[in-house]
Amino acid sequence: MSHHSHHFLHVNIHHQQKQQALLTEGPIPQRIISFALPLFLGNLFQQLYNTADSLIVGNFLGSEALAAVSSSGSLIFLMVGFFNGIALGAGVVTARYFGAKDYQTTQKSIHTTVTFGIICGLLLMLLGIFLAPQILIWMGTPENVLPNSVLYFRVYFCGSLAFVLYNIFVGIMQSVGDSRRPLLYLIISSVTNILLDLLFIAVLGMGVGSAALATILSQFLSAVLCLHHLMHAPEEYRISLKKLGIDRQMLRQIISNGLPSGIQNSIISIANVVVQSNINAFGQMAMAGCGSYSKIEGFGFLPITCFAMALTTFVSQNLGAKKYDRAKKGAYFGIACSVILAELVGITIYLTSPVLISLFNKEEPVIAYGVTQAHTVTLFYFLLAFSHCLAGILRGAGKAIVPMLVMMICWCVIRVTYITVAVRLVPQIQTVFWAYPLTWALSSIVFLIYFLKADWIHGFEKKKAG
Repeated sequence: MSHHSHHFLHVNIHHQQKQQALLTEGPIPQRIISFALPLFLGNLFQQLYNTADSLIVGNFLGSEALAAVSSSGSLIFLMVGFFNGIALGAGVVTARYFGAKDYQTTQKSIHTTVTFGIICGLLLMLLGIFLAPQILIWMGTPENVLPNSVLYFRVYFCGSLAFVLYNIFVGIMQSVGDSRRPLLYLIISSVTNILLDLLFIAVLGMGVGSAALATILSQFLSAVLCLHHLMHAPEEYRISLKKLGIDRQMLRQIISNGLPSGIQNSIISIANVVVQSNINAFGQMAMAGCGSYSKIEGFGFLPITCFAMALTTFVSQNLGAKKYDRAKKGAYFGIACSVILAELVGITIYLTSPVLISLFNKEEPVIAYGVTQAHTVTLFYFLLAFSHCLAGILRGAGKAIVPMLVMMICWCVIRVTYITVAVRLVPQIQTVFWAYPLTWALSSIVFLIYFLKADWIHGFEKKKAG
């Protein structure tokens, strides 16, 4: 191949990458769906490998070990969710400058985010290792489950740097409209995780800690793959190690966009930790049953989260490019898709829950608890989808504080208050389960009122001008 034609090919590929990256042009439904689909598949694989952990642990190491892995789930999300929120906020900032074709500032935002991520990852590792036993005790983890939970947790947090950086790298790729490559890396790391799980637990007979070890090794692999790609990406969003450093003004923007999402994730997790403590009170069978349901629910959430994330990037890029009408149309389309899909998934889980839960554990009480939870909440998934989509749209519009407040009040304060009061009055596990549909309905009503009344489209411009 001559040098000239090679150059032409490179330019052409570069042009295609940019076209695919900009969500500000082309047919709206097609752009949103082709961006959301890889997100959906990516989340699907992430879910698969979390579930593989539980399936392999539950079948080879028994229900006590399964309870240990399940009980650390909400705690891990509490720590990881906070930094995911920050990565999400950073993505909104990057997407906006990328949509406005201001590539110099795009570069600044990327390098500041990565540097900040490295600091956060190291911090999180220390926090996780030192605080694990104390937090698990506060959560009322049963004595017999505690040693395994602490071990799983500590090993898991040794890989914090990989988790945080992986999320940041993916955030950067998504903000410039590339949702396909993260998918590929995720598939590679999921397969690696499952193979390592089987090797450590089924073949070598290692314990619960090795399930966490398998997870962090595969996570390091995907972080390295992402970094390698970003160091060879088109110039607008290429990472160069020499440029790493913190630009103070940029950090301020990233934090003001990301902190609300991070706090919101953590606060919802704290509420879920309270819910988990209430479930723990019903004993080991309830823990295993609800843990199994939550893995299945993870799959039910997928269409919801991927549309909410796609809407954040779509709205952010289009507002950056000053295409207000397009941002609005995309918002309506995304909400409709997500709500319909979520409800279809909910009905499916409702009908198949006995079969699905028995995959994790064959004990009757475990299945009974899981099915009860599924039958209480799955038909209300459309409310959850509506709330998440509106939160995603408002985040993309630079109004991250609104969803943070709505979700804090509805999904945390009201949910915890309800559980604390209601479980005393009606001491049944269904009382705990009803906390979800009730608070989803509440947040949906509040979001709907805000969405119809407030001017969420032009807020960013005013903020910038001010």
